[in-house]
Amino acid sequence: MDLTQLSVTDLIQGWHATASTNNCNYCDANWPLDTAITDIQQHLTVVHGGNQTQLIHLNSRYNTLTTKQQDLLTAFATGIKDAELATQFQLAAATIRHQKFTFREKAKQAKLYLAIYQSVFDQATAANDLIEVPTQTGPVDDRFMITEDEAATTLQHYFDFDQTPLQLKRWPKKQKTIVIILTRIVDEIPSDQRLSEDELNGYLRPIYFDFTTVRRYLIDYGFLKRTADGRQYWRTTKEE
Repeated sequence: MDLTQLSVTDLIQGWHATASTNNCNYCDANWPLDTAITDIQQHLTVVHGGNQTQLIHLNSRYNTLTTKQQDLLTAFATGIKDAELATQFQLAAATIRHQKFTFREKAKQAKLYLAIYQSVFDQATAANDLIEVPTQTGPVDDRFMITEDEAATTLQHYFDFDQTPLQLKRWPKKQKTIVIILTRIVDEIPSDQRLSEDELNGYLRPIYFDFTTVRRYLIDYGFLKRTADGRQYWRTTKEE
C-alpha cells in the first residue's frame, strides 16, 4: 500500500476503506465494512504495535523525523511530564519545552503548505500525482518524477502481466522508462533479507532473459546494493 495515496484521516486511524472492505494500512489484513472499529484497532495494536508507533517510525522518504525526534514524540504520546522527560533524555526542561514548540511550528507550516498546494493543484487528477519511487541511493532528478499515468502506461506497454510471474517483453532505451521498469521489478525482490547472486538471479531470471542486465541496472540506479565481493545483494533502505 502506498501510504501517500491515503487521506490524513486514513493515516491517523491506521486503516482505509474501499468499496467492499476496510483494509489495514500496513499489511494485507482486511475486514467486512460492518466490522467493529475496536476489532481493527486491536489488530493494529497486537500486530503492528499501534498505529501511532507505525506512523512515527514509518520507513518512508517522506518521514523526515530524526531518530531523536521520533523518540521524543513517542515519549510525548505517553503523557509523561516535561520534567520527567527531561531527566529521561538527560536534557534541560527548557529544551523539552522548546522541542514541543518546534513540533507545533512545523505542524502550522505543514498546514499552510497543504492549503497552498491544494489551492494550486486542486484541479489535478490522480493520474497526474507522482508515484513513490522505491528507495534508491542515486540523485533524484527528472527521471524519478513519474506520474501514475506515466507508470501505468509504460508498465502496460513493456510487461506481460498475463504471465506469472510478470515478464518483461523488451528492454527500453530511454532512461526514464528504464527507471519506471526498475521500480516495478525491484518490488519482486524481498526488502528484508540479503540474497546470494544465485538467489537474486532466481527472482530476475523469470522476468527477463537478460537478467544480468537487469541486475546491473538495479545496482547502477541504486535500487540494490551489494558487498564488495559480490556475494550478497539487498534492497536499498532509507537508513543507507
